[in-house]
Amino acid sequence: MKWVGANYLGNGRCVFRVWAPEKKSMALHLMHPEKQKLEMQKDGEGYFTLELNHIQPGYRYYFAPEGEQEFPDPASYYQPEGVHGPSEIVDPEAYLWQDASWRGLPFEDLILYELHVGTFTPEGTFKAIIPLLPDLAATGINALEIMPVAQFPGSRNWGYDGVYPYAVQNSYGGPLGLKTLVDACHAHGIAVFLDVVYNHLGPEGNYLANFGPYFTHKYETPWGDALNYDGDWSDGVRDYFSDNALFLLEEYHLDGLRLDAIHMAFDTGAVHFWEYTNLKVQQLSQKLGRPLHMVAESDLNSPRVINAPELGGYGFKAQWLDDFHHALYVLLDQKGKDRYKDFGKLEQLAKAYTDGFVHSGDYVSFRKRKYGASSAGIPGNKFVIFNLNHDQVGNRVKGERLCVLVNQERLKIAAAAILLAPYVPLLFMGEEYADEAPFYYFVSHSDPDLIKAVQKGRKEEFSDFGFEVEPPDPQEEKTFQDSKLDWSKRNKGQHKQILDWHRFLIQLRKSEPILKNYVKNDVRVEVIQQAGFVLHRQAPGGNQHLFCLFNLTEEGITYTFPNWAHQWIKVLDSKEPHWMDSKDVVPDYQLPTQIASASSLTLPPLSVTVYKGIED
Repeated sequence: MKWVGANYLGNGRCVFRVWAPEKKSMALHLMHPEKQKLEMQKDGEGYFTLELNHIQPGYRYYFAPEGEQEFPDPASYYQPEGVHGPSEIVDPEAYLWQDASWRGLPFEDLILYELHVGTFTPEGTFKAIIPLLPDLAATGINALEIMPVAQFPGSRNWGYDGVYPYAVQNSYGGPLGLKTLVDACHAHGIAVFLDVVYNHLGPEGNYLANFGPYFTHKYETPWGDALNYDGDWSDGVRDYFSDNALFLLEEYHLDGLRLDAIHMAFDTGAVHFWEYTNLKVQQLSQKLGRPLHMVAESDLNSPRVINAPELGGYGFKAQWLDDFHHALYVLLDQKGKDRYKDFGKLEQLAKAYTDGFVHSGDYVSFRKRKYGASSAGIPGNKFVIFNLNHDQVGNRVKGERLCVLVNQERLKIAAAAILLAPYVPLLFMGEEYADEAPFYYFVSHSDPDLIKAVQKGRKEEFSDFGFEVEPPDPQEEKTFQDSKLDWSKRNKGQHKQILDWHRFLIQLRKSEPILKNYVKNDVRVEVIQQAGFVLHRQAPGGNQHLFCLFNLTEEGITYTFPNWAHQWIKVLDSKEPHWMDSKDVVPDYQLPTQIASASSLTLPPLSVTVYKGIED
């Protein structure tokens, strides 16, 4: 589905369409087979259209509003020469898909894996990811979440500075490369999500304002003027971005989208832009006969994001749960409190497990106001949790991952905390084997003034946190190269141990029915002596139970099992010898494989142990 841009219909036919409601004229500048300037016809909704019968895929073109300066197509399918170059016509039927039998995966079954194409492999391309898919699948990962690939300036960028939502980054492999990767993922049983940005565009190569009122001064964002979702002529803007979601999902056979910072898309209309978009996606899902999952990143702490439209919500399938990350991280890293001052109590982590949002209407000093609403009772499969993501790593001055900040025992606790939780887990690339490579912020702009502004802004951002070192220069290629994973570590030493730990946890999650129960009434958390906690998961009906026992301190703590189960059988123990370095194995830490009703035991320091109980 692609209504705007260059729609190649085969046999030399192509329909060009561009939205520019306040322009009186529009010219198409064809670069092939010879340079031509052709006038387009305007309709009542502000769209200029021209159909030609002598066009071939690979031809390049520009649009010229009012016949003056020429710009790339706002809905370009491909920008082979970058953000300032001409757009290229692509035949959408040229790729022969092999995934006809693919019908997607239920959202609650996913183990999400966020990756950045440019730093995931030495080559930094879609193609280079494919040989690594068997290893990911063997680990239990069944869903890639790819950071934004909309065409951005240069060849190095996180992707959130993209300026062509319909065009796939040329340096990654373009449209053909993405299709080939998605096809390969589906062959390995792996779903594919794409991170998209509908709250702003990057500064370099952003020519939308030369065509129409895409932006408004009515609202401000950290990136400048907001997108015009509720002002004059906003219908064209709403359709440009909502139809982009449909185009990406259908054209690239994607299984879902992750929507960046949805709270920065402002709309006071009767039908919010997100409700409008999610309704379109639901209709597409019905048409395609497979699930399409829309996942929001939201700073609202509001159930509205995931509530259905008939309940006044936006209709997202799920949203990221930042509160869970914050509540857990500050308990694992002593310096975490400096970063998240409003967290640090075990009761907050308990609430994150049982309710979701930790801040649900109480005063938050970071925000200097009361913040959030309760999400109690909302099923866990409406939330995505994580220990790491691109923001949590990349927005540290040294780009440190969790494995650099805490020791191996705390790392095992962190993995267990999310993979035993009643939520959908997400891993950040390399996390499964504790890759120590930093993940810095990097760009490759061509405008000297913009480069200086980015460098200055990055320094000022970190100075607010009182860091004693300066962040690496985002423009330097070394910053980008230093952020690449070292895949060769995956099966060596402690890296292999952490990889096997993740594999075991994921397999346990997939095989144990209790861990597939997302009903919050079946989740309990008991804090133990302000030193650890018990995450109690139970099957529907309450006749089978998992007690996940966490000790977050360096001292042993005592716990007494309830008396309503006739026995408890151990299914996981982070202190068993095969999960430890030989020098760290302590015989006293070996917990019994079975425990009788009402028995007490001492939980080893920095440990996680899981027992399964059956009621009489």
